[in-house]
Amino acid sequence: MLKHLGFLLAGLLLASTATAAEPAAAAPATWEAGKNYFLIDPPQPTSSGDKVEVLEVFSYACPHCAHFQPYAEQIKQSLPDYAAFGYMPAIFNAQWEPYARAFYAAQSLGVLEQTHQALFDALHRDHLPLRTIDDLAGFYAGHGVDKAKFLSSAASFEVESKLQHASEVVRNAGVDGTPSILVAGKYRLTGQSAGGYPQMIELVGFLVKKEHDEHAKPAKAASKKK
Repeated sequence: MLKHLGFLLAGLLLASTATAAEPAAAAPATWEAGKNYFLIDPPQPTSSGDKVEVLEVFSYACPHCAHFQPYAEQIKQSLPDYAAFGYMPAIFNAQWEPYARAFYAAQSLGVLEQTHQALFDALHRDHLPLRTIDDLAGFYAGHGVDKAKFLSSAASFEVESKLQHASEVVRNAGVDGTPSILVAGKYRLTGQSAGGYPQMIELVGFLVKKEHDEHAKPAKAASKKK
């Protein structure tokens, strides 16, 4: 009996070791539209000028976005010079609005870079009760932002306009969950469609190059005619 139990435990240990050693799912040989990424029709406006825009649609309230944040950083660092990374907050319910408002206020006040990860940590690691815009004003005050200036910015016409624009883009792009990535306002993808968060990095790179190459073709053709 004891011998049998020993063999059983050994087998379970080997099985768990084998499972832990399994590599992450590999990216597919080819990425498929309608499966790995989705076309946005009509394409949504971008604000990155001549650069290919990569937007993460997110919310500070979303635990999946908190988990995805290191991958978002990897995407940002891996982009070529002809691409630009940015964030766009989603408001899928009333509870998410203060976080979207806080994002744009922080952006307007020039403190987004130093507070973006910190707010994720405060909410999802430290579980601080930051639910209202006043709560969030206190959080940003802890990072050197004047509370009155933050509240004024959060209620400003500029922030209201950005919130409205973001809501329109998120809706028109067909985003129904976070985190989602939009590339050039033309393509939408998620961790599920890509096969995992690590695979999203490669898929974003593929779509960024695809968009860049498509724009480069007319320029090359025009230069040959001269």
